[in-house]
Amino acid sequence: MNLLMEIELMQSKKKNCMYIIIAILAIAALLGFDQWTKHLAVVYLKDKPNIVLIQGVLELEYLENRGAAFGILQNQQWLFAILTVLFLGISFYVFWKVPKTSRYMPIFCVFIVLASGAIGNFIDRLREKYVVDFIYFNLINFPIFNVADIYLTLSVVTIFILILFVYKDEDYDMIFGKRSKDGV
Repeated sequence: MNLLMEIELMQSKKKNCMYIIIAILAIAALLGFDQWTKHLAVVYLKDKPNIVLIQGVLELEYLENRGAAFGILQNQQWLFAILTVLFLGISFYVFWKVPKTSRYMPIFCVFIVLASGAIGNFIDRLREKYVVDFIYFNLINFPIFNVADIYLTLSVVTIFILILFVYKDEDYDMIFGKRSKDGV
């Protein structure tokens, strides 16, 4: 290996390390905000009347959600644990494989937010056996949710937008390697 290739390899490793550090710090910050808001919900909302922020539109209401989104699959903690670990594994694999260039910065950021939401609710399930929800959009009687749920929802919507309108087949080849002519 010549000197130029060694320098490029060292720079690439340094860049990857920087991205990993940024990702860890961003996840920690987002996770900290999620956990802090849930703590505030416990302190100021548990066993107390709802706090109306906008009459007929938005309230803060304490709820211990032992299910998934919209309260489905109540008390299936083992399933949530397996799915979260699997989901995070896939997320970190994609995160690792995404080239660290400006073209792929949106997907890099989305996976940071996505992982933060998944970890935030996972921490609650491990620690308390439920997730603290507290934001109630009663204008449309939407299920009560939390900050981690916002992270997850916005990330999934953004991923679909990126898949449909931004990234092309060549981008997926760049991330996951070349596919055969059959698309496999």
